Amino acid sequence: MKKLSPRNVPAEPFFLRTDCGRRFCLYHAPHAEKECRGAFIYVHPFGEEMNKSRRMAALQARAFAAMGFGVLQIDLFGCGDSSGDFSDARWEIWKQDLAVARTWLEERVSTPVSLWGLRLGALLALDFARSAKKKVAQIILWQPVISGEAFLTQFLRLRLASEMLAGDRDKTGGTSALRASLKAGMPLEVAGYELAPDLAGAIDSLKAAELVVKNSPVHWFEIVAEPGRTMTPAGSKVVGAWKQSEVQLFLHLVPCLPFWATQEIAECPQLVSATTNVIAT
Repeated sequence: MKKLSPRNVPAEPFFLRTDCGRRFCLYHAPHAEKECRGAFIYVHPFGEEMNKSRRMAALQARAFAAMGFGVLQIDLFGCGDSSGDFSDARWEIWKQDLAVARTWLEERVSTPVSLWGLRLGALLALDFARSAKKKVAQIILWQPVISGEAFLTQFLRLRLASEMLAGDRDKTGGTSALRASLKAGMPLEVAGYELAPDLAGAIDSLKAAELVVKNSPVHWFEIVAEPGRTMTPAGSKVVGAWKQSEVQLFLHLVPCLPFWATQEIAECPQLVSATTNVIAT
């Protein structure tokens, strides 16, 4: 029988019980020949970005496992194969999911637990870490969303684009009208996702600059179009704010495609390599 390489060891699928249903999880155990060095909880991005990023999440999780890190990938409430309707998803439920995931990991490994979040998942990881009673060992951020307000506006534009394609350009009146509907308590269907006003409000209020986590090293991996490009002005402001707040921040600029938003599933081996090298040191 052909021996599996460390990078090809299959993950363990299972459902994790919570107070409000079951969450689908994949656990990438540390390779048996490696000493367990720690564990990560992967916090996936929002909406379709989650599906576009599954390949990259799997590649990085396998790379971590080959280094001796366990990785728990959890589909949050109402997402992926977990129970619950997306229309009932709330920010606080997702934070509770991370708490359940952390407890499960701590019962499985005796090493510190870290967080690894992508896009909006990066903000969820930061929000969870700053309110957690126990210190998170370290936090990896892949292309974190800078402003929840801007992110929500971009998401709402998907509905406007759909209506324009359908010939209903004047139906909603723009993102301001959509926001007004949400504030009036009306859920909105956007790109196949029914967005609840409470969740929209929580996302709208998020500001990366305010999600300060002082007691854990934070590695921020920012995607740039080509080598030599610098951070965006908005990102630089967050970096400056965090440094003023004495966040242990390490910034890494990586040239590659925005794989979470490409039309076809894309890989960014440079990001996996950069992340793996940083954690290996």
